[in-house]
Amino acid sequence: MSALKDRLRADLTTAMKARDELRSSTLRMVLTAITNAEVAGKEARELSDDDIIGVLSTEAKRRREAAAAFEEGGRTEMAAKEAAEGEVIAEYLPAQLGEAEIAELVSAAIAQTGAAGEGMRAMGKVMGVVTPQVKGRADGGAVAAEVRRQLG
Repeated sequence: MSALKDRLRADLTTAMKARDELRSSTLRMVLTAITNAEVAGKEARELSDDDIIGVLSTEAKRRREAAAAFEEGGRTEMAAKEAAEGEVIAEYLPAQLGEAEIAELVSAAIAQTGAAGEGMRAMGKVMGVVTPQVKGRADGGAVAAEVRRQLG
């Protein structure tokens, strides 16, 4: 079993003992998402830490989007709950990259692929190089925006 999944389970037990409703419900939800990912597809498999980080990233993104939607709809209490869940999930993700670090990685990928003169047609090539480097550490939309900006 992966170390990250063990940590999530141990933290769930701790949260339940401390009667921390938000943390325990969020960790239950995350562990359920991990289990669903493990049994999805043709045969069940054990997820690696990298796969679990992918699931956590997806869940964190869902929380951000839901919080924004609730905020837009004037439901501030639900937006606050989603944002709080997102913060709990973020504790288990690797440190997020800043804009300067993303720009640096994109510049290096453009140089590596030789895509500087090709313009937007080379976006797929550049994203193919950058995406594995930033997996779980940056939002894909932010990376794509930076690639567009530098190729544009």
